[in-house]
Amino acid sequence: MRHSTTFPPVPLGTGPLHLEQVVSIARHGRRVELTPDALEAMTASRLVIDALVDDDTPHYGVSTGFGALATKHIPLDQRTQLQRSLIRSHAASSGAEVDREVVRGLMLGRLSTMATGRTGVRCVVAETYAAMLNADITPVVGEYGSLGCSGDLAPLSHVALALMGEGYVRTGDGEPVPAAEAMETAGIAPVELREKEGLALINGTDGMLGMLVLASADLHLLLKTADLAAAMSVEGLLGTDAVFGADLHALRPHPGQRDSAANIRALLQDSPLILQELTSETGRHRFTRVQDAYSLRCAPQVHGAARATLAHARSVAQIELGSAIDNPVITRDGRIESNGNFHGAPVGYVLDFLAIAVADVASMSERRTDRFLDTARSHGLNAFLAHDPGVDSGHMIAQYTQAGIVSELKRLANPASVDSIPSSAMQEDHVSMGWAAGLKLRRALDGLTRVLAIEILTAARALDMRDGGLATSRSSAPIRAVRAVLRGVVQGPGTDRYLAPEIEAARVLVDNGSLVSAAEEALGTPMD
Repeated sequence: MRHSTTFPPVPLGTGPLHLEQVVSIARHGRRVELTPDALEAMTASRLVIDALVDDDTPHYGVSTGFGALATKHIPLDQRTQLQRSLIRSHAASSGAEVDREVVRGLMLGRLSTMATGRTGVRCVVAETYAAMLNADITPVVGEYGSLGCSGDLAPLSHVALALMGEGYVRTGDGEPVPAAEAMETAGIAPVELREKEGLALINGTDGMLGMLVLASADLHLLLKTADLAAAMSVEGLLGTDAVFGADLHALRPHPGQRDSAANIRALLQDSPLILQELTSETGRHRFTRVQDAYSLRCAPQVHGAARATLAHARSVAQIELGSAIDNPVITRDGRIESNGNFHGAPVGYVLDFLAIAVADVASMSERRTDRFLDTARSHGLNAFLAHDPGVDSGHMIAQYTQAGIVSELKRLANPASVDSIPSSAMQEDHVSMGWAAGLKLRRALDGLTRVLAIEILTAARALDMRDGGLATSRSSAPIRAVRAVLRGVVQGPGTDRYLAPEIEAARVLVDNGSLVSAAEEALGTPMD
């Protein structure tokens, strides 16, 4: 996930970025390039700020203090110090270092807003941010410090501090170094901030927005993986695919539900194990269970609801990516106006919505896994899928691991955005907590990845116990392909082995999309 030169730079102009572009820059190191229209717009808005420098009328961020200190007039000879002091004092994060991709997303979001020409910063400020991104200079940011209102203040301040040549950064090789040293090595000159520029660099929802965009990409893959896991469990538990029929889901035509059902239906098509349960050698119907359990039968409804939530979250993210978020802001007719567009509520809400969906998808996955391990519900499989039950424990504790993760995911589903702690002497008396919502969603997505990996690992073991392994597989073609990829890194059933490495190997295959890719290749078409 380091610096990528495979693709041309992403142009940053006055128009919006797209979600896929953000992921390519933040996660994969794609370069950026400011367009002529962005430079022209920034030059024009800077003229507005320069015209106010000598104005006797106070202008927030230009000739006043900040937050609750906005009533204090700052004389001309102290305004450079004003901007420098703002950044130094606000670079107050603490705690564990946040991931590189989060910081790059944060930087990109702020640069994108600068490129709209609504912030009043000079072109050199934006050009230096772009140079830092392209040189893979990533400021060190702690996880605590943002309340998600008045911007992601502390995280953004650490980036602005690096722009000034202060603080610490990580370079392309991952080593933490003083910002001044990294900038000099990359041939980038630090910037001395002028009127309003310090404020413009920290007044945005960029951190939480970056986390939302990255989470959207991750969850899109995980929901396809959840459909794959559900299909493997239906097959491994000798369930029926009749409930995934298109005509049944047309009766309740939620798009996400329809897409999930179509995925599962395609993954199970022509499965010999399913067909075996439906008909005898004479062709007579012999499926003895009237209905499968909810965790099998209702997978499209739950996965579909998560898809709908994701679609809403992506629409919010796209609107934010096309927004100019700053306070005060330069209007098209040259006014400088205070506003509340920095409030993180729109982003914070959907980050919390996604955490709820993630918890529910994981909860259903754990329930499917548990069915494989119980002889009363597994339809002929060994207890806990053990080679020699009693001597061996099989996947007993793998389900414990799932249960522990799901329990935590339920805690993480409690919304951060319903909380608010007033700050800045009650000037900022209602905040969004969107940054916290983003951090907990990232942890939740990691948990869902692990839960789905354990379900797939368990389902594959059950299928091997049913049909003897890949050589005699009676799975559908796409599920057989997935089993083959998994068996490339994890052995089939046998006496108990050290299980943690096998869970981790499966997690990697879920995380990097290898299992979904194998299924899609066998299907001959992408899953919805």
